Amino acid sequence: MERISEGEQAVLEVLWRQAPLSATDIIDRIEPSRDWSASTVKTLLARLVAKGAVSHEGEGRRFLYSPLLTRDAFLATESRRMIDRLFGGRAAPLVAHLAEQDQLSDRDLAEIEALLQSLKS
Repeated sequence: MERISEGEQAVLEVLWRQAPLSATDIIDRIEPSRDWSASTVKTLLARLVAKGAVSHEGEGRRFLYSPLLTRDAFLATESRRMIDRLFGGRAAPLVAHLAEQDQLSDRDLAEIEALLQSLKS
């Protein structure tokens, strides 16, 4: 799948919460701080359809949009790209970096420890 831009992700986030939605529905649900015009959202929807991340179905004079790309699949692809690009494809240096920067809370550490234990079992 082609890379999803930050703007496209914002549109997908709306669709992951509720779908199908019309372009107008999506525009109404986009974070107001983005201050996007209707044409911007429609352009992002067209790009997502072209990338195969979103489908559209006609309903009267409007289209209803639904995500084809799941949030889990998106997260898996994006996290793999980040780990490959920044940490040579290895997750351990990412965790070490976060720990060195005091970015891991006690709760994070407990969750990582529990995950590692479950993977060893």
